[in-house]
Amino acid sequence: MAFHVSRETTDDLRQFSELLLKWNRRINLVSKSSENDIWERHIEDSLQIWGLKPEKLDAWADLGSGGGFPGIVIAIAAKTEKPELQVNLVEADARKCAFLHTVATNLNLNTRIINTRIEELPPLNTDVISARALAPLPTLLEMAKKHLQPKGICLFPKGETVHKEIEAARKLWSFECISHPSQTSPASAILEIGAIERDRAVS
Repeated sequence: MAFHVSRETTDDLRQFSELLLKWNRRINLVSKSSENDIWERHIEDSLQIWGLKPEKLDAWADLGSGGGFPGIVIAIAAKTEKPELQVNLVEADARKCAFLHTVATNLNLNTRIINTRIEELPPLNTDVISARALAPLPTLLEMAKKHLQPKGICLFPKGETVHKEIEAARKLWSFECISHPSQTSPASAILEIGAIERDRAVS
């Protein structure tokens, strides 16, 4: 694995991937074409998000957790590095929530799995918000603004259209943004975003 983690974390990640493959036969958690590339395409891609966590970190929310990327991977990494951290996994699909519950129980993860639509969720007031392959950046900022505490940050992995998404988002929002090059995909980036405010000119 390209990222250094403890043996315990590696073992948990391996168990997670085995459960995912088992469940993927019944419900669509990841595409069939990516099953043979789970480690680099999904697990390592999610681990690099954990590597960008802030020093002060009491609560984490992962929106649209789906098959557990990056939320479950974050919770697995936190289990040994920051066991007091609760990772909130927000997912509207009840079947995917059942999968997330199974993984969290089997691996003894400190998670709260919330089966609801993001727009119906009460404010979480969290330090970090992550979301992977969920929505375009302008929409993600709308979601994040409601749930992020004032000094919190968002960590959003984005693909080849990252610059266009930033440009579109700046037409509606004011925000601070650091673009971290992805370690798993040369054309991609992880956006670290904070100080989100609706642009007064369009509000």
